[in-house]
Amino acid sequence: MRLWMRLKSRFGRQGRRLRATARRSFGWPRLRPGQQEAMEHLLKGRDVLLIMPTGGGKSAVYQVPALLLDGPAIVVSPLIALQRDQVTGLLKADAGGAVAVNSTSSVEAGLEKVTAGDAAFVFLSPEQLAKPDVVERLARARPSLIAIDEAHCVSSWGHDFRPDYLRLGKVIERLGHPPVVAMTATAAPNVREEIVRSLGLARPVEIVRGFDRPNIALEVRRFVRAQDKSEALIEDAASREGLGLVYVATRRETEEYAAALAGKGRRAEPYHGGMRATERTRVHELFTAGDVDTIVATSAFGMGIDRPDVRYVLHAAPPESPDAYYQEIGRAGRDGVPATAVLFYRQEDLGLRRFFTGGRADADALLRVATLAREHAGTVPAGELAKLLKVSTSHLTRLVNLLERAGALSVTDTGDLRYTSATLTPEQAAARAVELDEARHRVDDSRIDMMRGYAETRGCRRRFLLEYFGEPYAGPCGSCDTCRNGETTPEPVPDEGGFPVQAKVTHTMWGPGTVMSREHDRITVLFDSVGYKTLSLAVVDDVLRHS
Repeated sequence: MRLWMRLKSRFGRQGRRLRATARRSFGWPRLRPGQQEAMEHLLKGRDVLLIMPTGGGKSAVYQVPALLLDGPAIVVSPLIALQRDQVTGLLKADAGGAVAVNSTSSVEAGLEKVTAGDAAFVFLSPEQLAKPDVVERLARARPSLIAIDEAHCVSSWGHDFRPDYLRLGKVIERLGHPPVVAMTATAAPNVREEIVRSLGLARPVEIVRGFDRPNIALEVRRFVRAQDKSEALIEDAASREGLGLVYVATRRETEEYAAALAGKGRRAEPYHGGMRATERTRVHELFTAGDVDTIVATSAFGMGIDRPDVRYVLHAAPPESPDAYYQEIGRAGRDGVPATAVLFYRQEDLGLRRFFTGGRADADALLRVATLAREHAGTVPAGELAKLLKVSTSHLTRLVNLLERAGALSVTDTGDLRYTSATLTPEQAAARAVELDEARHRVDDSRIDMMRGYAETRGCRRRFLLEYFGEPYAGPCGSCDTCRNGETTPEPVPDEGGFPVQAKVTHTMWGPGTVMSREHDRITVLFDSVGYKTLSLAVVDDVLRHS
């Protein structure tokens, strides 16, 4: 009893210190649900996996404890524009200084500030942390914690996978593995598991603070003809008040829809990854200043979008997964005021998404990489191998990642490659890597099927999305189109036996999985090998058993 009282008193003092620091340095009168819990675990030296909705205040989780710990906080952030915004915000606060180390500024000058103790926060991209000399300099500064933003990028099952994130696990160890907080707004259960495994998090505390954004009304409008769909979207966007986003599938569509909206008197701007950097910056600045009505964009207009008053997000076609869709509509209504998300849907549009995800690993290239690495005595520099094979660095990275996951290669701290398997021949390693790539594509295909399920469901759309992420929802929500129109199918009857949500199961063909949602006549299971599958309850007992 005395021990419990001492622990309670100590944690109470810790919470008061955190709240006082938040008020003094940042002017925050209170901490949001989940923030203080995560901060306390970091102060105790624990790793944290934080799943918090867009606009939920994830940055505060590392900013406040960093001021109470000795040494700089290292923040891994994928976008230079986002790094710049975060540094600017910290410099305005009483937060001990901040610096971004990236290609737009002097890397040496930034590192000097860190090692001299003049910066409590240092922001870097994963690409900067791939440089051994940068990591060595940071290690000498003895960092107090590491924050990894957009952590879902580390997962090869994630919707925004970035190969450079895969090296972060080794970087964390080279920096002495201080407390790590991995943060994301969207991560299905298999993605969370891979984040933990890939980053090497040690018994992390997993804090999930709800995916639900109840102020965003959900709607799907279905069409047969592409022209009807386009015309309806243009009329809808032109009639809405406030700032909005329209997401389209191709670069050409950004120009076409923006021009059509401009013809309706809207201040509309296109945005896509093929635009010049100066033009992208101009559109970002218009958006930030509120000097535009509608941005028509591909998914390139994504991370770092930080306006609280986006009133609507319209999609001209379904994205590749509910993960991507939920993240994109989550840019609406961050101020808590009602907002709208509408998907303009033709079944044929899903074929385009399958085409975009259709690229397969090159078996011959995998074999050449494995063979050259095995034949080379010791290690082989990745740059030399890329030149020898006449492939880009990014292409080689994808091949190496697959062979590394296959257990054939390892990457040294200096980025060189070493063939490490004593049992796999290069032919076997390449074949296993191809199998891994095919498994990922099966999961990608299943996510497209789940987007179809969302668009065509007769049930509550909010419940469909939340249960996709493993969050049970009783429903109906009353604010999606199916609920408002009285079209919602009956809710599932509570079932004490059978296969309840979150049950671990094994399929006779697809192996282990987790039940993600349950309707009156079917269940959806997330399988490790093939992704999401919807099974009829009439036959499920014949193919499924509890694990």
